Amino acid sequence: MSRVVGRIGARGIAELLGTWNSGRATSTGLHQAVRRLVLDGRLPPGTRLPAEREFAEAIGVSRTLVVRALDLLREEGFAASRQGSGSWVRLPGDRANTDPGGWQPATPDLINLAQATLPAPPELTEALDRARCRFPEHLCGHGYQAFGLPELRERIAESHTRRGLPTSPQQILVTNGAQHGFALVLRALVSPGERVLVEHPTYPNPLQAIRGVGADAVAVPMLAQGWDLDLMAATLQQAMPKLAYLIPDFQNPTGIRMTAQDRERLVAVLRRTRTTAVVDETLIDLDLTGGTPPPPVAAFGEDRVITIGSAGKSFWGGLRLGWVRASEDLVQRLLLDRAAVDLGSPVLEQLLLAELLADPEPVLRRRRAHVAELREALIAELAEQLPTWTFRVPDGGLALWCDLGVPVSSRLAVAAEQHGLRLVPGSRFAVRGTMERYLRLPYTLPVEQQREAVRRLALAAAGFDGAPDPCPWDMAIS
Repeated sequence: MSRVVGRIGARGIAELLGTWNSGRATSTGLHQAVRRLVLDGRLPPGTRLPAEREFAEAIGVSRTLVVRALDLLREEGFAASRQGSGSWVRLPGDRANTDPGGWQPATPDLINLAQATLPAPPELTEALDRARCRFPEHLCGHGYQAFGLPELRERIAESHTRRGLPTSPQQILVTNGAQHGFALVLRALVSPGERVLVEHPTYPNPLQAIRGVGADAVAVPMLAQGWDLDLMAATLQQAMPKLAYLIPDFQNPTGIRMTAQDRERLVAVLRRTRTTAVVDETLIDLDLTGGTPPPPVAAFGEDRVITIGSAGKSFWGGLRLGWVRASEDLVQRLLLDRAAVDLGSPVLEQLLLAELLADPEPVLRRRRAHVAELREALIAELAEQLPTWTFRVPDGGLALWCDLGVPVSSRLAVAAEQHGLRLVPGSRFAVRGTMERYLRLPYTLPVEQQREAVRRLALAAAGFDGAPDPCPWDMAIS
């Protein structure tokens, strides 16, 4: 049985369904609409559905129609019910389907390609030994470090300065990951009903954070070669978003990096439209080109740019630390808002990260070399097993953004579960459930495991004819 992870109200399900019954309302139409929401990732497995009568009233149909639609969903494995507990969402397959985002660890019979994360480097253990030796000196104090340990703030500031963005420790707020930092910025600067501009496609978790503060995401499509800054400027002028969220360094999921010239143009657009951008630098250390990187976006205009970063991709996802780089005034404001959420980050982990940042380049250099090998191994395996899939070889980051040729990504993700392979469909990276032609494939597993993953993926892809579903998942949703 799926673990119940949340509840959606009758009003919420009605808003998600939108104009699902553009013709005559039928149980089949409702069942297909709910199934689409599940496969798009907007109704996560484990979500409890409204009671049948409330459900029916919210969408203006009979209770009998809702009951029949739920029966169809249960028959296909997209819903489950228990007497006295109601109905909840699930995905067809085994126990792994309780978590579509891929946050469960891989088991011997499951390969997880839903997460683009690497295991910890061996140097982390040595840094932990050094941090442990320094830990007792902090035990005589209260242990709360709302801004972050001074030593860690200094080293994060130094890393920005080395990259061409002079930064003082007072401009750094240590957070529990970049996502936490973005959530704090949203909480401080965005009110319910306001808009936040995002790239399309984009990383799913910030989309959830935007929805969490009651804001609306406004999408600007990415081009094959990068950002359409003219379209972005027009969107900023017309939609007047309160904030923009951008990933200019190895954009997740496309892997594209913004040029120095476009960074300068971007900041000019931000100034002209009086928009503040949150620039996510989570993947900045994973540059696989070996060339000279462009300056940070904030170097062209820090008055319009808030920078967030993380140790998760560079060092280890279990090191739940990140940071916000902003003006001193905004850092103070974020600190006041943070008190409603938490009181600071763990001291031992901060000492550990400070040790890693004391001389990070040897660790990162080996990290990049390893990631480059994994990338080439995945590319070679795809060329052999799935030669019709196309992708742009990314300059950095941790994943390929594959064009499947037809809009079947969600169906493929469901089919892959039956072969012991977890995927995230392309629709998870879209604002409103499109991107069904695409699939993100991380190159973060050992080479042998990657080879087996692609073998299973090819088996799953061969299990259906590759034609789009009669009710395609990538249809426009108003």
